[in-house]
This record gives sequence, C-alpha cells and structure tokens, in this order.
Amino acid sequence: MTEDKSNSESLMGRQTTGEDRVRMVTRQLSEPRTANWIASEADWSHEPTKRVLRRLVDDGILHRDESGTHTTYYPDYRRQAMQEAMRLRDSGHTVEELTDRLAEMKAQIRDWEDEFDIESPNQLRGTLVDETLDADEEDRRREIAREWEHLQRRIKIVGFAIREWDFLAPTTGPAEASS
Repeated sequence: MTEDKSNSESLMGRQTTGEDRVRMVTRQLSEPRTANWIASEADWSHEPTKRVLRRLVDDGILHRDESGTHTTYYPDYRRQAMQEAMRLRDSGHTVEELTDRLAEMKAQIRDWEDEFDIESPNQLRGTLVDETLDADEEDRRREIAREWEHLQRRIKIVGFAIREWDFLAPTTGPAEASS
C-alpha cells in the first residue's frame, strides 16, 4: 500500500463515522455489491452496515437485489448521474471547457482502439490471454480497461450536462407554478 493511500485511509477512519464511510462507499459503487463487501470497504462491522444499507434503500438512495445467491446493493444510477451533471454545471467550468474535456475523453478511447485494434474494454481484457505479454503489460492493459469503462461513464454524464446545460442551471428561487 502506498503511503498516500495509507494516509488517506487512516484520515478517513479518524474523521468519519462508520455510517459516513458506508455512505461514501455506496456513493462510489459502479456495480452491485454485498453488505459484506461494503462493510469491508467502509472498515465497519457487518450488522451496523446492514442497518445503514436498509435505511438507504428505504430512502430510495440504494436498490437491493435479492434475486441472486447473495443480496446486493447498488445506487440509483440515474440519481448519481443527475447529481454529477449538476455538480459539473455548478463547478465554474464553462460549457466550452466541458465540451473540450468530452473531446479529450473520446480521443483517448479512439487512441486505445487504434493501439490495440479493438473496440471495447472487454476486448482489451481478452488480449490478456496472449502468452507473450509480460506481467507489466498485463497490468497496464487491465488498468486501461478500467479507465476505459470509467471514461465511457464520464462521457455519458458530461454529454448529458452539456445537452442540458440550461436546464441544470441553478435556480435563484422557488419554481413558480403555472396556472
């Protein structure tokens, strides 16, 4: 573990409650996870984690899926995307700056498609079967695949923020009802 990561983890543990850590972990979920996984990531015990997860489900912040062998929890991805789009709108960036960032992200993906002659992160993962790759190159490709998936999600959110720029503008007062 790097010193920076160790310092940030100990800082998170010292300055937050277990419930705060569970909430932080669940806000960052990109796929369904079990209560045990969330408790481990939040460095908190299982039962209190489950209580917080139940509240988050009751409040509509998380969804619970009991269809598999283990119950999993995942965020309302629409809510996450809307909140992130509003943060982008309120961040002080201009729509032109966000448009430039969008172009950069798309260019990065095109570069990976050209470099590896593939069209998706999973196709890149599929290249790991090549026995001529050394461990460093395998690690690099796994990291690129993760970053690629992250950029695909970001492109959707940034694109939404750009398309809905005017709608996402902060309001100065309560909305007036039309009669």
